[in-house]
Amino acid sequence: MKNRPKQIAAIICIVLLVLLYVATLIISVLDFPGSDRLFGACIVATIGLPILLWIFIWVYGKYTGRKTMAEVFPKQEEAGGK
Repeated sequence: MKNRPKQIAAIICIVLLVLLYVATLIISVLDFPGSDRLFGACIVATIGLPILLWIFIWVYGKYTGRKTMAEVFPKQEEAGGK
């Protein structure tokens, strides 16, 4: 099976999100200097990573000229912009 760049990016995003969840759990349980900032960074990355993946899929679709799940207004583009 041929992996497409979108699939590879999605798999990487899933793995990174799982690692972020585990890191957030460990950081919240352990108390060491700077853990509050690291916990905040994990939370921000948990929100930002899927957004970055969506942007990547959207840009990839625009670059290749293919329709993707990240299209903002897919019905308008199908109708020729009408």
